[in-house]
Amino acid sequence: EINPRDVEAHTNLGNELKNLGRLDPAVASYCAALEINPDFAIAHYNLGVVLSELGQFDDAMTHYRRALDIQPEFAEAHGNLGKVLNDLGRLEDAVTSYRRALEIKPSIAETHYNLGNALNDLGRHADATASYGRALELRPEFAEAHSNLGNALQDLGRLDDAVLSYWRALDINPDYQEAHFNLGSTLQILGQFDAAE
Repeated sequence: EINPRDVEAHTNLGNELKNLGRLDPAVASYCAALEINPDFAIAHYNLGVVLSELGQFDDAMTHYRRALDIQPEFAEAHGNLGKVLNDLGRLEDAVTSYRRALEIKPSIAETHYNLGNALNDLGRHADATASYGRALELRPEFAEAHSNLGNALQDLGRLDDAVLSYWRALDINPDYQEAHFNLGSTLQILGQFDAAE
């Protein structure tokens, strides 16, 4: 009210609304910020995040790309662009975006994990295991990375190693249903029917 052209205030309001799950008002706040300053990269990025959550992937991609036009070394925007491309089934493009994000900022475990997922979906299981491994070096308690590493190992025929990965995921999160299912399926393949129950 005091300063209606405060771009950061509009953006921060959008962030708080996003955190509260009020996505449509968050979109309005980010748009208000961008009306004042169309070159505010963080507002484009945050708008992309909310639009992704709303399933509006094409619009999200537009705002991530705009953020990157303004700030080409914005690693998180490259990473989130990769997630949108992945959601749109453009896996090779997603891999390119993830790799660019990691060139800029190699310490983001989530991006290594997402890269692993895209590589695994492309059938590049050995490369996927390397990406999951890097994610786990950065965040050893990353249950999803342990479980998906298990999937890649299973695809490579390394069933005993896959079982160990699923168990590690379940040590971290005992309620992780997908890891339970994958563990049971792998144990059955190994003929360990009692353990699979």
